[in-house]
Amino acid sequence: MRGWFSIGVCFSLIALVGISLMLLWESIGVFYFRSGCLSDWLKNLLTSGHSISIMDTTIIIISTILSIAFHEFGHAIAAASEGVEIEYVAIFVAVLFPGAFVALNYDLLQNRPLFSMLRIYCAGIWHNVVLCAVCVLMTSLLPVLLYPLYVSGDGLMVSGIPRTSPLSEYLSAHDVILSVDGMKITRTDEWIKILNQDATAKSSDPEFLEGSQRYVATSSGKGYCVPDPWMDASKNLWQIRDKVPCPDELIAFEKAISNDSAIFTEKIGRGSGQKEVEGKYCLIAKDVVKLRKCGNGWQRTEDDGSSHACFEDEYCLVPALTPGFSWIEVSYAKPYSWGCLQRGGNLSSSSHATDNDLGQSPCEGSFVYVGDLLSAARSVRLSPYRPRWPLLFLADVPCILGNGLSSFIHASAALAVVNSLPVYYLDGEAILETSLSYISWFSRRQRHKILKVCRLVWTVLSVITFSRIFYSTTLFYGFV
Repeated sequence: MRGWFSIGVCFSLIALVGISLMLLWESIGVFYFRSGCLSDWLKNLLTSGHSISIMDTTIIIISTILSIAFHEFGHAIAAASEGVEIEYVAIFVAVLFPGAFVALNYDLLQNRPLFSMLRIYCAGIWHNVVLCAVCVLMTSLLPVLLYPLYVSGDGLMVSGIPRTSPLSEYLSAHDVILSVDGMKITRTDEWIKILNQDATAKSSDPEFLEGSQRYVATSSGKGYCVPDPWMDASKNLWQIRDKVPCPDELIAFEKAISNDSAIFTEKIGRGSGQKEVEGKYCLIAKDVVKLRKCGNGWQRTEDDGSSHACFEDEYCLVPALTPGFSWIEVSYAKPYSWGCLQRGGNLSSSSHATDNDLGQSPCEGSFVYVGDLLSAARSVRLSPYRPRWPLLFLADVPCILGNGLSSFIHASAALAVVNSLPVYYLDGEAILETSLSYISWFSRRQRHKILKVCRLVWTVLSVITFSRIFYSTTLFYGFV
């Protein structure tokens, strides 16, 4: 055990020096309006990346309490291996955060060698690091452990979707999202990445002239090759309705041309109301999405050899979107619906279906979502695993396991980082005090002054840094 905790001493000393210097450097950078990586890292550790729900809150609380217990258990085992008596164990709540500590016999502790004292003080940090490593290993082995009961790699199962979600009218719990804009997705980070890229894609608004027409770049970039008869029918609709917007069941489109870098729509000047009417077309979205695609806003795979160009009797039309809104096509399946279960509930063939086939079977469907993609992405809880058999009570187990392991990693890593700082009443203070005793050219009084200054400086810096983190977190979740 002493050899085991001696490794923890080396790791904890490196962490104390490294994290303390990072915090000091970041605090200096604040005066130059630079955002440091330590604050972003700590914010990520403290927030865990979970949405605010009863299940997630319960997982976070349990993982935090168990991480604290494992931290204090490390101190207790290290003290017992050094022959130091444990007087009592205390549990408390500071504001809203749980805490605990192990009270040792101070006289016996002070009579132990310095390195023995370091083994005891560093044991908590070391145990949190080991717990993180174990959870990371279990997370990497999760697909192997879940393989007998769960299927992965053919879409993302909806494990939870609130009624307030903008996608709740299209998706329900236990549906499987197969693709977004024709791109198959198998991991939750792919879902966030695709929607985030689409939401943040902005154009620099370049313009150019072609004949007598003036064109401006559009942020949509997603077009469809619409045949002439459809456009003629849409013109008749505009003549009937004059300047009234499209009916609820129709979507407004506008003519566009594309080059290698952007897609452009005709720019209408102010006061040209009739020309603006003529430049737009009301079409049925569910029929348009079955047409060939054009424009450069679509995600392409490496084996996609299509040029996204239209034929001579077709025009490239893009949806006329409200600023801040985006357009995505989502293909999904309902493997646990009654109609799909009668067919065997197999997604292996449906996942390779073409766009024209989507929605033609009880297992499959597709829809177009127009709105804020970031809010839509955060409102749905997805899991890369789904049960091999229609045992829906097992559907949430992988999500709970994954979130639990993630919470353990975040809570234990946060405890290790915080306790590595030389702050009042934390392990870093005792580790620094004991380490200074090794420096023989400092007198006892000088060591006390150095400890006092370091403790005060890093306590103030820690309070400022964590206050900024908590404030930005409350803004992110909308509490302020």
